[in-house]
Amino acid sequence: MSSMKDAINQMNLFGASGTPFLFIIPFAQRDPIVLPLDAVNPAEILFDINGVKNYSSAPPGTSKLEFRAEPVSASRYRTAFELVQENLHYGNSFLLNLTMPSRIETNFSLEELFYHTQARYRLWLKNQLVVFSPETFVRIADGKIRSFPMKGTIDATLLDAERRLLSDEKELAEHYTIVDLIRNDLNMVAKNVKVERFRYIERIKTHRHELLQMSSEISGELAANDLERIGDILFSMLPAGSISGAPKKKTLEVIREAEQYERGYYTGIFGVFDGAHLDSGVMIRFIENTPDGLFYKSGGGITARSSFEDEYRELTEKIYVPLA
Repeated sequence: MSSMKDAINQMNLFGASGTPFLFIIPFAQRDPIVLPLDAVNPAEILFDINGVKNYSSAPPGTSKLEFRAEPVSASRYRTAFELVQENLHYGNSFLLNLTMPSRIETNFSLEELFYHTQARYRLWLKNQLVVFSPETFVRIADGKIRSFPMKGTIDATLLDAERRLLSDEKELAEHYTIVDLIRNDLNMVAKNVKVERFRYIERIKTHRHELLQMSSEISGELAANDLERIGDILFSMLPAGSISGAPKKKTLEVIREAEQYERGYYTGIFGVFDGAHLDSGVMIRFIENTPDGLFYKSGGGITARSSFEDEYRELTEKIYVPLA
């Protein structure tokens, strides 16, 4: 653990020297973890970031997954949703990512869940949490920075699901807003920022069924010496726009008032710098171990066009395990 200032300085030093490192940054950016890769202890931290990992193979599974979720109550969610809607109508926010913790029970340990799930970004912190996230935060390679905000989810088993997702006016408005926000974030650290791909669809398998998720790709050009300020670049863009909203500062105030719980590591970011390239994911699809048991944190983007029923359904649909 370190302060935000110390973490930024350490990341800048590692970037300048080409030293590979792992970073784990909570949503509120307090007490981030920055470690050289050769100091990461697999007994304490396991990661797999697009195939860059600190273990050789998964131990064999010994049982079939049992998983039961008790979603946050509709009444608690409605109270938060109505507060968000009030702020949206006042113009305090245009898009807000509202999340809640839901109690779960499973016969798998967090470590077993790490080993037997599949996702682009996976992380396990001993006795604390497991993440199996499909969402990229940023990638830095060959003088370019790229971001891949993910906004828009639908049950893939529904009739004509892809067309319904792409033609949904609420989802379209939400996606336009987040793409604009990420463009602005990249403009703070890069030049010639542009949208490379707009609203492409990815399919995600879960322990229940399949989901379709909508993403876009935005890129910008970095200066030649920008690896020397890699910490400044990352922290200047936090928290990630896709899990906060727009405008960020006021939206974060509304989030704290509406959610009434600490996100902790949830919706933070984690990633690896290999000495030349950086890849990072957003910490969604997240299970936390607490003194009161296991909780799965999930949510979605709320706009003035959102309906309580649709958003509550999306929150519950995102409580899943993507089994390998």
